[in-house]
Amino acid sequence: MDATDRKILAALQADAGLSLADLGKQVGLSTTPCWRRIQRLEQEGYIRKRVVLLDRARLNVDVTVFVAVRTSNHSAEWLEKFRNVVAGIPEVVDLYRLSGEIDYLLRVVIPDIKAYDAFYRKLIERIELQDVSSMFAMEEMKSTTEIPLSYALS
Repeated sequence: MDATDRKILAALQADAGLSLADLGKQVGLSTTPCWRRIQRLEQEGYIRKRVVLLDRARLNVDVTVFVAVRTSNHSAEWLEKFRNVVAGIPEVVDLYRLSGEIDYLLRVVIPDIKAYDAFYRKLIERIELQDVSSMFAMEEMKSTTEIPLSYALS
């Protein structure tokens, strides 16, 4: 990982749809060496996949809910079932296992409270939980998919 690799990653994070020629110009490479670097970054796992970011408001899922889950069951079997249940619910866009008082945190995107109630019912029908607490986001003050590259090891 060198400075040019970091420039490529930064440019692709900002716009994965850049043409190879435009990307090469941005990072100071011709197309072939730029393409080889991209392929290497993909093979080495620095680039997991390329995606398109959609406008949630235009798609009617502009309400974000953070759902804190506590459970009294911490077995490997329960965890696998929970992971599979959550994976099967498309409204859940992020799932984290936490330390502390809350066991899991979900980020859910939905159109409204009625849809949240349907999500909640679906969740509790599929797996036993000790406590579920929901926090509706009032304002999205920062949201990005770009990760800081200054920590990348050379």
